[in-house]
Order: sequence, then C-alpha cells, then structure tokens
Amino acid sequence: MTHYLEQIKNYNILVIHSTDNSFGFGYRKSNKIDSDKLFIKQFDNDLCNNLIIEFNKFISKENLQKLNKISVSIGPANFNASRLIVVLARTISQQINCPIDSFSSFELMAKRIASKNNISTNKQSFWIYKKLKRKGFIAGKYEICHKKEKNADLVIREIVVPKVIQELARKELFFEANYEDEKDLRELLDLANKNLLSANVNSWKNVLPLYPISPIN
Repeated sequence: MTHYLEQIKNYNILVIHSTDNSFGFGYRKSNKIDSDKLFIKQFDNDLCNNLIIEFNKFISKENLQKLNKISVSIGPANFNASRLIVVLARTISQQINCPIDSFSSFELMAKRIASKNNISTNKQSFWIYKKLKRKGFIAGKYEICHKKEKNADLVIREIVVPKVIQELARKELFFEANYEDEKDLRELLDLANKNLLSANVNSWKNVLPLYPISPIN
C-alpha cells in the first residue's frame, strides 16, 4: 500500500471532454485536487481548428511530457466532437507513451444524478437517457456499488453501456441526461485518479468514440 501511494502521489492527469455543444480540458498536478485547472468552451462550426488551438494554450509542452495518465469522455454527445477529442487523446497517448482510458458521458453524470434523486441503496440501479431526434432513445444503465452516509462517497458502475432503445420501461428508473461541463470534467478527473494504474501504454487502441447510431457502431 505504501509503495502504491508513493507511486501515484506525483501523477499528473489530463482529461478531455465534450458535450453536444462544448468541449473542455482538465489537468490535475501531482494528484492534488486543489491544483485542478479547467478550460471549457462552446463550439459551433469551428471545433476542428479551435480544439487544437485551445489545447496548445491550455497545457505547456513541459507539462505535456510529464503526463502520467489521460482520460477522455467518448459520448454519447455530438459525434464529431467525440471523434475529434478521442483522436486528440489517442495521438497524445501514442506520442508520449502515456496510458489512456475512457468513460461514457453518462457515467460522468451518474453520481450527480443519483445524488440529486436520493438514490443511494446498494445495488439499486437506474438508467440515464437522451432522446433521439427521430425515434427512440440512447440510454445507459448504472448501479450503486455500496451505500455511504454521504452522497459524495457514492460509488457507481456502468452496467449497460449507452445504446439505442425504442422505449423506456415503466418498471425502471429513468433520468434524462444533463450535461454540466465543469462538474463532469471534475468527475472525469476523479475517475481517472481512481484508475491511475489500470491502463497501459497500448490502451489507446481500445479507446473509440461511443455513439450507437454512428456508422462505426
């Protein structure tokens, strides 16, 4: 345990996130929450150029070389945005030999939604959904892993990766997806921190954008 704590205390983490109309970066230095640095920007049709420009402003080359972990959200969100941030994260991971992992956008908001709706019983599950423009929904399922006195200590796992469903089952709990850029970036930093040693330098191969109605799914 002592060796593990020594190993992670100086870890530097970069996270990249996007929603339907925004993108953002987060950086945590030496595994210290009070060092968190965040950047969030709305996008229109200028994402491709702005993403690289803003990223280069956000993190110095020196700090980039010192990264120990990258985490990226893979959707469901604007598919073009998810695709571009995944490409950026994978490219950095390959270039500097840095481990990378990924989380769905719904998983980032799951704890916040559970806390807001007083869901804290062990093994209790619920769905997060997003209505499609034409027909049906994209939904993922989440489960409380254990019960703590404070909602901030909730541990939630994704048991069904977001997928297309035709209707919402009446007997189950469903909550509409609600993106909150700053809170979701901080959750991504926390999840990356909890999984510091779980990814390897070749893990970029498994990181792909998640969007169930896209051509690649």
